Amino acid sequence: MVEDTLNDAVQEDEAREDTLLEFPCDFPIKAFGPAISEFPELVMEMVRCHAPDTPDEALVCKTSSGGRYFSVTVNVRATSRAQLDEIYRMLTASELVTMAL
Repeated sequence: MVEDTLNDAVQEDEAREDTLLEFPCDFPIKAFGPAISEFPELVMEMVRCHAPDTPDEALVCKTSSGGRYFSVTVNVRATSRAQLDEIYRMLTASELVTMAL
């Protein structure tokens, strides 16, 4: 029992050392994809799977100069590195997302 608690504490310390961020924090997540009307909503749905309290106002969408792509930024109140990792995994797994930053 004590050993499990010690292992959990060590894992938490290692996770903290993995990032320079202090949680909770505001964190912009950017996704690029085709300029189709569903794309911004799709990005927001994926983000809300892991950050359900993200308000509609957190989303900013810009169209590329050629009009073929959207750049969607969602400002998330991040609570952990694991949460951000899950959001990025979901975004990059989508066939519509060209790139996520």
